[in-house]
Amino acid sequence: MTVTSGQVAVRLPRASHEVMKTSRLAAMQPSRLSGTRAFMNKMIRERWDISKIRFDIDGNAEGTVVYSIKAPSQEFSFIGFSRPPSRVARTGRIIGQAWDMMGTLIEGPASEAEIETARREIPKLYTGRATAKTLIWCRSNRSMRVFDQTLEALAEGRQPSVADLSRVCYLMRNTGLDGNGTFGTRSFPSLGSRHALGGVLEAQLLTAYLMREFSCDLVEHLAGKKSEKAVLLDPRLRRYIGVGNGSALGLIFFVHKHPRLIDAFIRAREEAIAMARGLKLEPPDPRVAKLIELLGQAIVFRKQDQMVYETFASSDEIAADLDNMVEALEEFRSSGTVLGRKADVPLDILACEFEAESVPEAYETFLSLLIELVPEEADRLLKAIHAPDELNVSPAETAESLAGLIRKEYQWALDIDMSGPEAYGYVWYKSETAEEPRRGAREEVPDALDLGLDVCGEIQSLCADLGKVDGQLSIARFLMQHPEHRHMVARIQSLSGLGYHTPHANINAEEFVPIDLVRLMNVGFHGIDKTRDFLSRNLRGVLYHGAPTPDDLRSGYTGTWYYPAEPVL
Repeated sequence: MTVTSGQVAVRLPRASHEVMKTSRLAAMQPSRLSGTRAFMNKMIRERWDISKIRFDIDGNAEGTVVYSIKAPSQEFSFIGFSRPPSRVARTGRIIGQAWDMMGTLIEGPASEAEIETARREIPKLYTGRATAKTLIWCRSNRSMRVFDQTLEALAEGRQPSVADLSRVCYLMRNTGLDGNGTFGTRSFPSLGSRHALGGVLEAQLLTAYLMREFSCDLVEHLAGKKSEKAVLLDPRLRRYIGVGNGSALGLIFFVHKHPRLIDAFIRAREEAIAMARGLKLEPPDPRVAKLIELLGQAIVFRKQDQMVYETFASSDEIAADLDNMVEALEEFRSSGTVLGRKADVPLDILACEFEAESVPEAYETFLSLLIELVPEEADRLLKAIHAPDELNVSPAETAESLAGLIRKEYQWALDIDMSGPEAYGYVWYKSETAEEPRRGAREEVPDALDLGLDVCGEIQSLCADLGKVDGQLSIARFLMQHPEHRHMVARIQSLSGLGYHTPHANINAEEFVPIDLVRLMNVGFHGIDKTRDFLSRNLRGVLYHGAPTPDDLRSGYTGTWYYPAEPVL
């Protein structure tokens, strides 16, 4: 349903000083705009055809698979190399040397030459080189206990235990999705908007989905090799099973390196939420019933969630708050009042009332589900995202003008005390052994090169130097005197007028919680469910939890796949 202006009261998006607090960013929940949900909606809408064309794997899980993926205007192939699980050098990190599956997503049909080149080059990782048609290289490992339990059950002619599956919700875990030039893969900007995978991260998202399909196909195949009485996974279980995902601190660098993308995504989300909050609704409006249904689905999902969350709100807390929201909506549906008051914009009143009374994750779940009430408008906002990475200096601007812009848009950074040693208590560096980003106490790694973006410190230093020169001095001449400020000047000028690009925090301070920004990317941006943290540095969760199968896509799937309930077999 397209919303008309007469159906919406004017409601402005939330202010950036509210949204860009790291604690609020961490609470954002998956929505229609999140990667997995948006891409799945695209495949459903366009009826993508995904099929196995080769599955040459022996009883020890050694072999080669090829999947064909046909979008309306293009064809792709996924080439995978399966290996028996190794107990040696088994890790999700880039330094690992053994994975249960390594694969590649390429454009066009997979020729024998492409397959053999991938077989030779992918295991080399950094010393290997992809072909010109390659979009992604990937790696994944089994969840050994759950995979083996599922294999045994199918081989015995029965379905695996839902209770066992629901403790993890996946058979294999993604341990690497590399593209955009890495290992010689094709750069994403070169694809263009007309490419079938030209949207944000769509090549990685398709590959992750194929990991899910491969894991289910593999366990069925191995069960068939093991026993003549083996059965296939029940379609309800195949949908319920997702693909695992682990992420660490490198995503914080992504946030700082792609400010336009972060701004565009959050802006689209906030504009869609504002539009939904401003809907003028009557009690019989089907959108009221739809929201109640979606909240009910989220409540069941949370109540069945068996994950343990060390630092985040528990699913029981979230479910309890969502129950209260449903109760208020039921009141509106039956009497036309919200919390005892007449209302023509009930969702805005509910959002205002429950913000202070709910745990942040429950509140952001409510806001994310509101977006489903304006689907066409939300999809248009998503499609309009264009976020080039280039940051350029405007050399003719004056020092006085730039200083004014900083005071207007970065007062939060100026207000943070950067004068004491505690402001730089931590440093961001790259581990020599794991080749991954780390954050540690500066006194423990005194010689480390700080790789983090010191937004607050650099802005304060820039502002101080601007105050020492003639206000009419051009930025070109100012940078000749202070070339160390070039990057921050380019960043500030290029992002002028945008409010959602930079988290409001000093990432070098002890009180900064790194996992907050990892969670923003995993949950809000990528759409990963059941994310739980380890030591406030790593997140593990589930991609495509409840997603339609290729058979569903071909037949024309309808329904709500996210927030899946445990299958009743």
